[in-house]
Amino acid sequence: MSKSRVLITGMSGLIGGIMHRALADDYELVALNRSEVDGVRCVRADIADLNAIRPAFEDVDTVLHLAAFAREHGFWEEILRYNVVGTYNVFEAAREAGVKRIVFASSGAVTSGYELDSPYRALVLGPEHPLPLKWRCVDHNSLTRPNGLYGCSKVWGEAIGRFYADTHDMSVMCVRIGAVLKVDRPTAPRHESVYTSHRDIAQMLTKCIEAPEHLRFEIFYCVSNNRRSYRDISYAREVLGYHPTDSGNDPRP
Repeated sequence: MSKSRVLITGMSGLIGGIMHRALADDYELVALNRSEVDGVRCVRADIADLNAIRPAFEDVDTVLHLAAFAREHGFWEEILRYNVVGTYNVFEAAREAGVKRIVFASSGAVTSGYELDSPYRALVLGPEHPLPLKWRCVDHNSLTRPNGLYGCSKVWGEAIGRFYADTHDMSVMCVRIGAVLKVDRPTAPRHESVYTSHRDIAQMLTKCIEAPEHLRFEIFYCVSNNRRSYRDISYAREVLGYHPTDSGNDPRP
């Protein structure tokens, strides 16, 4: 039996590399990247150029869209080019090619503005500060509240995903990813709230790729099992069976 073909945009990035390793044995992988990726068929193109990226989507079953300009307070020109125009181009090229599912790398930045207020402000100050007595987690039904243009662009990505899921025969899984770090352990106080380990992001995105076909549009938070988290992962547990392996509170090697 032939393997399902998964296109990963931005495979040379941190999460792209994690997913390359996680999926390589079970899927036929294709990269859409601006630079070569060893061991994978790679279409080298800029996602801001719709005509240039179209060949990457041929005969693809699932797109894992990771490519983005990822600075929370970055320049508008880059955010517009890659996160707005580029994201539209990925969805449109996928539609034209008959792709059945897109897994969109959204971000917890779409709701990180809640950290301006109590009790969330206390949660992200880190372990030197006492935990609030109680708090209500932000979930997939909460109003978006981005704290920068990057977060705003991810709200756009979710919105266009909703549009394509509603108007085309396409399943869209949006994952609001927490802080995935190269060193794979918390390095700042806030990380003990929003940290996401390499193993946990690989688990979540793989589960989105493999989710039942009847799921048309979903939004999930992805963080590790962090004691100070305010992002609700119970919906991901219920729908996908996501169970984080790691915690931002545990010492890591």
